[in-house]
Amino acid sequence: MRPVIEMTIARTLDVAPGIREFWLKAADGSALPAYSGGSHIVLGLPLPGGLQRNPYSLVGDPADASKWRIAVRRQEGSRGGSAWLHDTAAEGMRLQVAVPANLFPMARLARHHVLIAGGIGITPILSHAREMARLGLSFEVHYAYRARAFAALADEVGAIAGDRLRRYDQSDGEKVDFEALLAGRPLGTHAYLCGPQPMVEAFHAIGTRLGWPGDRLHSERFVAPPPGDAFSVRLARSGLRVEVPPHRSMLEAIEAAGVSAPFMCRGGACGQCELEVLEADSALQHNDLYLSAEVRAGGRRIMPCVSRACGGCITVDL
Repeated sequence: MRPVIEMTIARTLDVAPGIREFWLKAADGSALPAYSGGSHIVLGLPLPGGLQRNPYSLVGDPADASKWRIAVRRQEGSRGGSAWLHDTAAEGMRLQVAVPANLFPMARLARHHVLIAGGIGITPILSHAREMARLGLSFEVHYAYRARAFAALADEVGAIAGDRLRRYDQSDGEKVDFEALLAGRPLGTHAYLCGPQPMVEAFHAIGTRLGWPGDRLHSERFVAPPPGDAFSVRLARSGLRVEVPPHRSMLEAIEAAGVSAPFMCRGGACGQCELEVLEADSALQHNDLYLSAEVRAGGRRIMPCVSRACGGCITVDL
C-alpha cells in the first residue's frame, strides 16, 4: 500500500468543456512529497456506494511542494468518479490521497524528447514539459485535440514550450502523422505518448515498424474498470468469500471486505495488483494493459483493479 495523505481541495476551475482542474493541498498545511514528471496520484472518492480509488496524472510543476494539480474529464458512462468530482466535489472538502508514483518516467539520458498528447492525455505530458524546460533538455510537444475549445491547458503548454509546440485541431482535419513524426529521428531520441487507446496502438505499431527499439517508445493510459456480471471471489489464504457486484471492481470489493491488497496505478497498467487464479468456474474478462495475450489465454493470472470473472466464483491466491 502506498502512504496516504489527508488533503483539502483548495481550488476548482473549469479549463475546457467537461474538464475541471483541482488544486490539492495538505490538510495540515505541510509541504508535499516531491514527484517527477509523468507521475500520478490515487484519490479516495467518497461515492454513495462506498470509497472508490481512482488514479489521476499530476499536471502541475514537480518543483511546487505547496500543491498538487490534476485535471479531470467527465467521462461518459462514468462509474461515478469523474461525475462526483464534477458535480459534488467542492473547495474545502477533504480527500485521502495516495502519494505520487511514476509509471511514465522521463528517460534522463535521452538526447531529445518527443512528447505527444491526445486530449486529456496532456496532463502527464505537461508535467514532463515543465521538468524538461527547467532542466534545459531538448524536447518538443505535439498536442492533438477535438477542437480549440477542448484544448485544455494549451496556453500553459505554449508558455513552456514556445515554438516547440505543434497543435493538431481535429475539427480542422488535422491529426498526428506518426509516420512523419517518428521517421528519421537521430539516435538517442525518446518518444512519449498519453492518449486514447487507438492512438497508443498506432504509436507503438508505427514506431516498431520504423525500427524504434521498444525501450525508446513510452506510453501511458489508465483504463477504468468496466461493469460486468456479478461474481464471487474466494480468498484462498483466509477462506473469505467476497461478492463482487456488477459496477464494482474485484479490487474494490476485496478492500471493502477489510482485506488489504497491493496496488499502485489502479488502472490496469502497472502489474502491482496481479493475482494468481487458483480455480475458476467461468471465463475471465481481462481489461488490463499489462498481461500478455499468452498469459491471458492461460487463465491463471488476473489484474483485479480492472478485470473480473464472467459470473460464478473464482479463487485467488490472496
